[in-house]
Amino acid sequence: LRVISSATSSPICQFIESPATGLHSMDPRIKLVWLLALVILPARSPVFMRYGIVVYLALLSMWLLPARVWMDQLGRVAFLSGILFITLALGSDGSPSLVQSRTPPAFMTGLPSVPTSLSGYSYSILKLGPLHITRKGFLVASTSACLTFTIFQSASLCLATTTPEQLASALRWFLLPLTAIGAPVAEIILTLLLSLRFINLVFDEVRNVALGIVARRVNWQKLTLLETLDVFVMYVRRIFKNIFNHAEQISQAMIVRGFRGDCTTHKIYLDTKNALGAADVVSLFCLICLVAITVLSESFLV
Repeated sequence: LRVISSATSSPICQFIESPATGLHSMDPRIKLVWLLALVILPARSPVFMRYGIVVYLALLSMWLLPARVWMDQLGRVAFLSGILFITLALGSDGSPSLVQSRTPPAFMTGLPSVPTSLSGYSYSILKLGPLHITRKGFLVASTSACLTFTIFQSASLCLATTTPEQLASALRWFLLPLTAIGAPVAEIILTLLLSLRFINLVFDEVRNVALGIVARRVNWQKLTLLETLDVFVMYVRRIFKNIFNHAEQISQAMIVRGFRGDCTTHKIYLDTKNALGAADVVSLFCLICLVAITVLSESFLV
């Protein structure tokens, strides 16, 4: 509870208005394209490019976000990625095989043994007692850890520098051709907009209720197991009660403003500035170069 109550006031999914940076003025459609590319590229690129993308996102976060925000976000995401890397590196291909090979040794069959490699190649990288890190385990762990870090931190950067209205407008621009086949684009955009607005309310409620419990200075050591469970049940119940109250207030506000369930007839005002600036063109050029380098490295190094 103390960790929750002491969490930063700017969570991952909240727009940070100041200080204004170049990423704030970038077109949200370009940001969505970058997000899609950063999800695909770590899975298709070699190891050095995966770590390069991770370092680039970390440096970009340190440059754009306030210190109290990026220290909290990078610490949590790096901790999660590190745990995932260690688990997969030791567990994916590090356990010794329990099945013995049925192939007889070379001296029993009279065949010459396979000569050892002269290049010093070793499938095993590091041994830790009964477990060992192999090349396959290292590749799986690095791919998963880098992909996890990239997804979380790139989404954090996008949400911290883009308003929900801008994201909804950019997504509507991409989904607009689907209206020709009857896709409910208006409902999708409204759901996305409400979700982005509601995430901040959920975070605030969890933090406020945790602050209330910490302020009461509960002596947890004197409580029994049932009493501790009762406090946590009360904590969860209060959170859901406040969240449902906020949801009811939002629905009443939408009804007062004329919303009757039909998203096509109810006008939703979004940020529709679609002009590309010089920063957007440079960003697109950098993205094309990054994709080209990834494709070329995959062709020549694999």
